[in-house]
Amino acid sequence: MASTTVEPKLEKKEEEVEAEVEENPTGDDEDTGAQVAPIVRLQEVAVSTGEENEHVLLDLKSKLYRFDKEGSQWKERGVGTVKLLKHKETGKVRLVMRQSKTLKICANHLVLPTMSIQEHAGNEKSCVWHAADFADGELKDETFCIRFASVENCKAFKEKVEEIAESQQTKSGQSEEAGAAATELIEKLSVESKDKNDKPEDKEAPAATEEKEDKKEEKAEEKN
Repeated sequence: MASTTVEPKLEKKEEEVEAEVEENPTGDDEDTGAQVAPIVRLQEVAVSTGEENEHVLLDLKSKLYRFDKEGSQWKERGVGTVKLLKHKETGKVRLVMRQSKTLKICANHLVLPTMSIQEHAGNEKSCVWHAADFADGELKDETFCIRFASVENCKAFKEKVEEIAESQQTKSGQSEEAGAAATELIEKLSVESKDKNDKPEDKEAPAATEEKEDKKEEKAEEKN
């Protein structure tokens, strides 16, 4: 008797399920037309990276190392994207690298005319250079080594840095020449102004001497 009472209930449930599937074959919930307001409204926040006024000259994925002087060994600095950014107003170029996941700055320094970049011994995909870096919030003399996925990327990075360093040196040389020319011009104008001021004094000197002599002659005639 127990088996006969259970079986009809199971068959009834299967029929109800089949009926529901026929009414809603896709299994989607029925749209009631009701609108539910979000519990929390999030406002858009503008995030500044500090790179808004800079133009990207180079953008490559790489892995950065820093030489630890105390331990005399290379330590991984981070994996991410290295960029060469040129400021739109000043024309200065800096090297910036951020970690891909945390976006933490690994390297941040200017590409100066004195910067020398060399291939790492025994690895054509790596380059080494020295720089006064500001990634940790203060200037530190660091030695970096960067490794790329291909020799082509390493070569492109090295050539671009050398090109920028050379152009910066040319600009600094031109500014020094312009400064020297301006200084020379100022000195020349100063000398000319002195000469002009001296000339009237030279003309007045003989006139003053003649007046003194005339007064002496007048006094001598009065005595006679």
